[in-house]
Amino acid sequence: MDIADVKKELSSDEKLLESAFKLETLYKKYKFIIWGVVAVLFLLFAGTKIMEAIKQAKLEEANKAFLTLQTKADDTSALAILKEKNPTLYALFMYARSAKNKDTKTLNALAGSSNEVIADASRYTAGVIEKKPVDSKLYKEMAFLEEAYLSIKSGDVNKAKEKLELIDEHSPLSMVAQLLMHSTLKAK
Repeated sequence: MDIADVKKELSSDEKLLESAFKLETLYKKYKFIIWGVVAVLFLLFAGTKIMEAIKQAKLEEANKAFLTLQTKADDTSALAILKEKNPTLYALFMYARSAKNKDTKTLNALAGSSNEVIADASRYTAGVIEKKPVDSKLYKEMAFLEEAYLSIKSGDVNKAKEKLELIDEHSPLSMVAQLLMHSTLKAK
């Protein structure tokens, strides 16, 4: 080895030591901030995992209660657990049970649900059971069909025709609407 090589090697070692000292100085200056960021990231990660575990446990408990209600619909403890752990599934269960039992009181209560689908379906189902026309987003064409039928029964053929004309010709209900339209001709 010659002197130039030794100088290069010492120079690179010096630069490495200098970088290490700069890094140490930087660490000493900002160590609280660095450890604070590390602690926040750790707490965020741990908190997220804990929240996911709690959510998963709630869902499992709600599902267990729902499965119990499928076999024993009158189990009040399972119903209470379902209501507490998963209010949307509870409302859906209550809707299905109320529609099956034609319980208009419960259906009307569910019509005020924060879940728009359950509220709309409950309103429509209660209207069908009570034989009252109801505006519905989900069952819009079914509501028109129901209103037309009730109008034909009451003798208001013009109103029935208006409602039947609101059903799109490409709708799956268009055939039924056409049949009802023909029955308005006979009703005159």
